[in-house]
Amino acid sequence: MNSRTLIETAKALVADAKGLLAMDESNSTCDKRFAKSGIEQSEETRRAYRELLVTTPGLGDVISGAILYDETIRQRGKDGTPFIETLVGAGIIPGIKVDIGAKDLAGHPGELITEGLDGLRVRLKEYVDMGARFAKWRAIIVIGDALPSRSGIDANAHALARYACLSQECGLVPVVEPEVLMDGNHTLSRCEEVTEDVLSSVFSHLRAQRVLLEGMLLKPNMVLPGLSCATQESVDEVADATIRCLLRVVPAAVPGIMFLSGGQSGELASARLNAMHTRAKEPLPWAVAFSFGRAIQQPALEIWRGEEIHAKDAQQALHHRAACNRAACRGEYRGEMDRKSSEQTSSNNNRNKVAVA
Repeated sequence: MNSRTLIETAKALVADAKGLLAMDESNSTCDKRFAKSGIEQSEETRRAYRELLVTTPGLGDVISGAILYDETIRQRGKDGTPFIETLVGAGIIPGIKVDIGAKDLAGHPGELITEGLDGLRVRLKEYVDMGARFAKWRAIIVIGDALPSRSGIDANAHALARYACLSQECGLVPVVEPEVLMDGNHTLSRCEEVTEDVLSSVFSHLRAQRVLLEGMLLKPNMVLPGLSCATQESVDEVADATIRCLLRVVPAAVPGIMFLSGGQSGELASARLNAMHTRAKEPLPWAVAFSFGRAIQQPALEIWRGEEIHAKDAQQALHHRAACNRAACRGEYRGEMDRKSSEQTSSNNNRNKVAVA
């Protein structure tokens, strides 16, 4: 393990108010999203969509790193250039999702455990040889009646720590993602309680596995009420609860916190991230940024619809959402940014309809 390289890479990933583009959807998840938009589900269509993402003009101005999937890291553009080379050429650090998904946790109905530790050292070495510089592993925590259990929390925290240590051994910065799901009717305070408990366990296990905190990043959920909770707190209340929780348990040695969007709309995720910066009474001990998937990609996917004629407009929408999140990291995001973008998108759609006719 080269501690200096890990620290430098982690710092580069959180530099200049940029964030991560999570484009690590599995093939099945990608196909499901295509199906909802009426897009053909095939390897070639997935390749074309991912090429649209990685070739977005100016993407490196707002995105520091991209999380890829195993199929994606092996794919190439139409001109034969590997996607990983395209990203590096744009100044974007390539990363790779290395877990193989969540399965039922034996003996614990309703809880999940993420798998993929078997053979991980070998897979990590291959990804390093391909050019990856950081990795990601997601653990899923469900809030429900008597859930999560202590065993469920600790089992996932242990797996995250094992993954993180193996990643650093191979020279990859681990992005540690313990996600407390938004699903359910739990309150904001209940989510805060569970998130604090989960993160406390995660950092206890990270220390036990001798993970270099300065050479990792945390990708947590925001503290949110459940989607079906009757009370949905304001943007400011969510921001305050989230920062309060993180200050209690995340060591200052960690370079950055890169929030997942977890199913939030792009606009709401940006507004909440922005509020964390504008409401902080003192400088935060870590960089606070984003690692969004759908909250950045969804507008582009809806515009593209598998048709090349819409590619340019889709790329503009992708860049816009990423730029909004970078503005949020500076406390400069305003809702007017999205209203102007919507007007431009509507105008472009009308133009394309005329062109097709």
